[in-house]
Amino acid sequence: MSGADDTGRRWSIGELARASGVTVRALYHYDEIGLLTAGERTSSGHRRYTERDLRRLYRIRALRTFGLSLEKIADVLADPADDLVSMRDLLTAQLHGLEAHAVRIQQLTHRVRGLLERIDSGSAPDPDQFMTTLEMMSVFETSFTAEQREQLARRRAELGPQAVEAAKTEWAGLVEELLRHVQDDTPVDDPQVQDLAGRWDALAGRFHQDGEEGEPTKAVARRMWEENSEELGRSLPWPSDRMRALVHYLERIRQARRPG
Repeated sequence: MSGADDTGRRWSIGELARASGVTVRALYHYDEIGLLTAGERTSSGHRRYTERDLRRLYRIRALRTFGLSLEKIADVLADPADDLVSMRDLLTAQLHGLEAHAVRIQQLTHRVRGLLERIDSGSAPDPDQFMTTLEMMSVFETSFTAEQREQLARRRAELGPQAVEAAKTEWAGLVEELLRHVQDDTPVDDPQVQDLAGRWDALAGRFHQDGEEGEPTKAVARRMWEENSEELGRSLPWPSDRMRALVHYLERIRQARRPG
């Protein structure tokens, strides 16, 4: 992957389209906007793509899976680097995204397998099991854009399974503590309650990108809980009405610490 001229195989636009899953029309468009231009032309003017072009197309495809627009991809690829280090960084990021996606598939597989086991044992699955799975899938997919879902998946992959499990344990402890304050109707400006809410928000923040990039997904996640707490609560060990009350309590706490 050095800067030397390619001396290996060449691909026609049709061959590259079939191999990559990118349509010929898309490849023409990439050429028109300067995103991917065939490195060579035949004497009759037909495009011939080189190994370097193939590597660039791989980058384009990988970056598209991260939810980047073609304009943003062009900015990323403006860096002329075409070495092993840059390709390794891209492949590592792509692997993290795939691993996170695999975790989601595994979770869904576990749910479906549970339904099948109920059927195999001669008993019909509880309709609530179907509804809970459908509702959670629908809530997640309709609340976040494809790009935001990829951001969340990459973040979970970056944290790693141990950190994710530790966060789940910490979150369960916060739920128990806050539910006690909900039951006791502790004033929302109480220092202990304010500290618990701060820890809650900090814990949730670990699963989002740092800085301004993470604010959109944080806002969507919070709204998702506020609007769908009953559906989401069905998969949790606490009653839905208590979780709904907790979500409202947290919002009152946040309002209490806002200036003005």
